[in-house]
Amino acid sequence: MTMTLDQASSFLFREARILDQRRYSDWLELWATEAEYWIPVNDENSDPKTHLALAYLDRKALEGRVMRLNSGQAHAQDPASQMNRIVGNIEIEPRPDGGKVDVYANFNLTELRRHEQHTFAGRYEYTISVDGADWLIERKKVTLVNLDEPIANLSFFL
Repeated sequence: MTMTLDQASSFLFREARILDQRRYSDWLELWATEAEYWIPVNDENSDPKTHLALAYLDRKALEGRVMRLNSGQAHAQDPASQMNRIVGNIEIEPRPDGGKVDVYANFNLTELRRHEQHTFAGRYEYTISVDGADWLIERKKVTLVNLDEPIANLSFFL
């Protein structure tokens, strides 16, 4: 089975809603066992294993961050940010083997915390494994428009 554009859009919209609601455990369920979450800095084409990144997390590191955010011990998120994401310009590219799809989308995220509002904008690039009705994120790359500028504290997931 493959994933249609409508299905990919619904999947990304659901992910955005879950993140905006800070339902991080539910968000983690959208991820495959082999996972890569990457936010490059300075050069979007750099190798995340040898260059700086705002985030480069595997499944175990994602689980650790989710545990910390859910524990109430994440002081950088006390009080928690209020967030709203808009996801659009979604494109899908099935891979020849049919077991995975690449999904691309633009996003705009507004975050409010302690009377300060920040805007984050950029492009999402996903690799999603398609196994019957189950779709799991294997890779998510978040390329910020301002990746080569100073970035405020990112204490939440983009």
